[in-house]
Amino acid sequence: MSVMSQKLRAVDWTGNSLALIDQTVLPHRTETIQVRDVDGLVDAIQRLVVRGAPAIGAAGAYGVALAVLEGEREGWDRTQVLAAVARIRAARPTAVNLMVCVDRVLTRFDEGLDAVLAEAAAVQREDVGANRAMGAYGADWLLKRVAADRPLRVLTHCNTGALATAGWGTALGVIRELHARGQLEVVYADETRPLLQGSRLTAWELVQEGIPHYVQADGAAAGTILRGEVDAAIVGADRIAANGDTANKVGTVGVALACAYAGIPFLVAAPTTTVDLSTATGDGIHIELRGEAEVLEWSGIRTAPAGSRGHNPAFDVTPGRLVTGLVTERGVLEVSAGELPGEHLR
Repeated sequence: MSVMSQKLRAVDWTGNSLALIDQTVLPHRTETIQVRDVDGLVDAIQRLVVRGAPAIGAAGAYGVALAVLEGEREGWDRTQVLAAVARIRAARPTAVNLMVCVDRVLTRFDEGLDAVLAEAAAVQREDVGANRAMGAYGADWLLKRVAADRPLRVLTHCNTGALATAGWGTALGVIRELHARGQLEVVYADETRPLLQGSRLTAWELVQEGIPHYVQADGAAAGTILRGEVDAAIVGADRIAANGDTANKVGTVGVALACAYAGIPFLVAAPTTTVDLSTATGDGIHIELRGEAEVLEWSGIRTAPAGSRGHNPAFDVTPGRLVTGLVTERGVLEVSAGELPGEHLR
């Protein structure tokens, strides 16, 4: 395990503010911003300064403390503080971890700031432990499932590492575990249009770890899989419905379809906080539509004709029947074979 993977914290409580690694400027600059109020946190979540469902969940957990402190400074009453917390909870509608973690910390709200902070710290600590467990379970499952007399070649989509979590990573945690065991040959990291979380963030983390990898265009993923250059795909999730349908970064469903056609495992790694049993199927998952400029412009320069509109869903939904394995901190469920996510919540 590298020093980077142990120390990198996308979300860190300083005592009276949140320190967030600004993921909008990586890999060219490594900067941390200090968030001291609710407006700043909502903006940071929506601008993707902090992103990745578990990391957003941790930020939201500490956001309750930010709301309490801001309320003390501004003289807010209880109703005003809770309204501010509700704004944090709704900052990104697809990632269920944000809502789950905020709601969990709110159960300690009436006990005061110290109790709120203790619960938020527990959220962060438990996420790191869950990530490490997922890494081991996922690596064990893949090494048993994939018949290969050499280290594995894996493909991943978007960023699911320490930057996207409280530490270590979900899908990238599985990849790190394979690498630590000497069982990883190479990673194909999809660039992840339109904001390039794969080429900017995943590749940056892989470089820090010394893990061999290629960055490829999203459109190359299916061909790479069908040419037999990949043994398995491993992705994260922002919400998992009761039937195993999975919302993840847009472009994921194409990877899943290619894996199904090629007959190789498509693995989803996510903590149980990502499972939403109140949502029966993927049809009930709200898909966030982001601003048109993200697909019509590049670095502020228009790349599409003036008359073009932009369609920019941040996520898509992969049907559960395409999910070979769902890795949580409790083990691996073979969803496509009929094992449902609720089995890990009992």
